[in-house]
Parts: sequence; C-alpha cells; structure tokens
Amino acid sequence: MLRPVTPDSIDTANTLNRIFPAMQSLQRKVLRTICPDQKGLIARITNICYKHELNIVQNNEFVDHRTGRFFMRTELEGIFNDSTLLADLDSALPEGSVRELNPAGRRRVVILVTKEAHCLGDLLMKANYGGLDVEIAAVIGNHETLRSLVERFEIPFELVSHEGLTREEHDTKMADAIDANQPDYVVLAKYMRVLTPGFVARFPNKIINIHHSFLPAFIGARPYHQAYERGVKIIGATAHYVNDNLDEGPIIMQDVIHVDHTYTAEDMMRAGRDVEKNVLSRALYQVLAQRVFVYGNRTIIL
Repeated sequence: MLRPVTPDSIDTANTLNRIFPAMQSLQRKVLRTICPDQKGLIARITNICYKHELNIVQNNEFVDHRTGRFFMRTELEGIFNDSTLLADLDSALPEGSVRELNPAGRRRVVILVTKEAHCLGDLLMKANYGGLDVEIAAVIGNHETLRSLVERFEIPFELVSHEGLTREEHDTKMADAIDANQPDYVVLAKYMRVLTPGFVARFPNKIINIHHSFLPAFIGARPYHQAYERGVKIIGATAHYVNDNLDEGPIIMQDVIHVDHTYTAEDMMRAGRDVEKNVLSRALYQVLAQRVFVYGNRTIIL
C-alpha cells in the first residue's frame, strides 16, 4: 500500500542518506574494449567488474574473425575507482588492447552549418524534446543564414566567416571556436566546406558528417541531379566519420528510399532531405550512446 509522504518519512530518508552515503554515489559508465581475440576474454573482463562490485547493466560483444579482433561494450553501474579498474583490466587483457571508460549519458556536441536547415532543425527539435540525449553547446556557421533558427532554441550561434581567408586559416578559426566549447563530438549538419587535414587531425574520429547520397555513389556537387540523369531507382544518405579522404570515412549509418521515373531532380532533393536528417539523427544516437567502435575504415555498432 502506498503511504503518504510525511515529515517523519523525509527525516528517515535523510538519516539513511547520512548513514549510507554510498547510496548517493552510484554512477553509470561505459567500458569499451578492443583487443586481440582469445578464449576467456568475457570471463576475465566481467570477473574484474565483479571484483570491483560493479553491476553489469548491459553487455554486447563481437568477434571479427577476419582481423582476429574482439570488441566489447559493457555498461556498468556502481562506485568506481577508475585507475584501479583500468589497471586490473590492463593486467588481464592481451598485449595490443585498447580500453576506455567514460560516463554514460549526455554528451556535448558542436554543430557546423552553412545554409541548409533540414538536418540542423531536426537535431534542434530532438535535442529540445528528448529524442536525443545530447547537449548542443553551440552551432557554428560560415554564413548568418541559420542564426535566427538556432537562437529560437536559446543555443549560441557563432559566425566564423570564410570571406578573405584561405581554407587553412578558416579551418584554424573554426577549430579554435569548436575547442572553446569542449565538445565530445563535432556534427556537420550540411556544412558545405571541405575540411583540411589539419582540422581533421584535431578531432580524430570525432567528426560526423551526413552525405547526400548512398556512398560511394554520386560524390561531389549536385548529387540529386547526377542521380536524376542516371535514372536511379533508389536514393539514399550516409552518415560517416570524417577522415582525410573526402566522403570516405568509416560509415556509421545508411538508408535508402525508392523513387521512379516520375520524380524530378527537385522531387528527389525533397525526398533526399528527409532521408538525410533521419540517417544523421540515427547515427548520432548510436554515437552518443558510445555504441560505435571505429577499427580501420569500418565501424562496429554494439
């Protein structure tokens, strides 16, 4: 039977919190492991978590038999001593292992934009109404076009114009503006400038782009017009990490829709925008949950 909250019950709860302060210290973190595959890896890792009195909330693993690599994502809850936990893992895992332990939950992103609003608007709405567990620290654009949209959501908009600057100079200013916001990830929401290697090197495996076609098809300008000229029957979008090779970074998420001969290039563009925003938000959801592992030029999503 439910009992009403009374001053006595509140005093009791406060007393318990003073007696058992650890009850207030429970944290949830995500342990991600990549290592050479061996027998007993799951047992070794989970036994160490048990030794540290950590509860395993969720566990997913995958073995890539082609490369002989083991991937594991473990969501843990408890009272953490990060340094001793990681030291114990290092002693138990084979040479060449990579592991990281990060808090679960909300991550910070900076969004880069130019003039197109559909992907940005979708992310702003989902962040505002709970569709994405994300903190948008700032939106940075090389044009003023989207300032009013961003400021309606009470998020800072920063202009870093490219006028009169070389690509390298502009990218340095952009990267400095991003760093000032200390994001976990950088999202290119139809940011229509090619990034320099120096920019990419400052945010390795942290830049997420949405590409307006089903890669590797129709790279470059006017992709929907290219698709129309070829008479394609499907159009799609690809979300990927950014590396030094244009539109060739590790793919996170893809989707397609069917079209036919009745679609004009403009019809394809309208339909494609819907696919783009959906693919970007779905990819970002997985990245924010720390489910995406990058290995070589591929991703594994656990």
